[in-house]
Amino acid sequence: MNSSSMELGPIGIWTAQFDSHPAAKVREAAAELEQLGFGVIWFPESVGRESLTNAALLLGATSRIVIATGIANIYARDPVTMAAGQKTLAEAYPGRFLLGLGVSHIPLVEHVRGHNYGKPVASMRAYLDGMDRAPYRAVPPKVSPIRVLAALGPQMLRLAAERAAGAHPYFVPPEHTALARKIVGADRLLAVEQAVILETDSTKARKIARAHTSRYLALPNYVNNLRRLGFGDADLRDGGSDRLVDAIVAWGDMTAVTDRVRAHQSAGANHVCVQVLPPDPEALPMTQWRELASALLSK
Repeated sequence: MNSSSMELGPIGIWTAQFDSHPAAKVREAAAELEQLGFGVIWFPESVGRESLTNAALLLGATSRIVIATGIANIYARDPVTMAAGQKTLAEAYPGRFLLGLGVSHIPLVEHVRGHNYGKPVASMRAYLDGMDRAPYRAVPPKVSPIRVLAALGPQMLRLAAERAAGAHPYFVPPEHTALARKIVGADRLLAVEQAVILETDSTKARKIARAHTSRYLALPNYVNNLRRLGFGDADLRDGGSDRLVDAIVAWGDMTAVTDRVRAHQSAGANHVCVQVLPPDPEALPMTQWRELASALLSK
């Protein structure tokens, strides 16, 4: 499974802010992101808009940009439904829908959805088996749709290389990107998320950053990955040490942000999806997106 039929470009936007705004406003924002030249719009799935219908809303509002789930939760739909949804969108919008799949996290799966959270790699492998053998009695897409896996640890990264077009690591520094590239191999897609804050005051920037990191440091999947990268107990407390916060969130002027994106690219990322963290976490950061387009897409 390769991604040669899909043009992602080097830079995309990852945003969780769309869920806080009406669909009409979101469609306008997506159209502007396309005009600005970004290659992909990535969005998450937790307890907001359902992933595949949300993708359809964004695909219908745009004409060229790729729309990617970052990620669609495998516990939200059975494999037959996920495969049918992917093929439906891939047929309607050739080369423009990228399905990112993930196992999510215990609190969201067990406490919110009421499912039993299985072993991540085994559960994902079984789910992919189910997708691959799923029947589909509708007009098929002309180009085979592709998928990527949310992957942090070595086993899930290997599975992403074996059973998908590649991996979509989230909440990772460039050091992880270098390790991930060695595992997935040279021919796989490595689409890495990078959170950024355009704020040069360290106190203000880290306050915004800790509001972001504190949520993820409550989730074992991310904590385990950070421990593999050498972060210890002191780094993982109280929203993260300065060292951890600065490793995960690029803050400062546009040069600092650009340098972090380039560091991921130098470490092996084919595509970096930039997540802007504004002071108001629900605000659409249109001004920052425009500034990023000028800085990252002009060369």
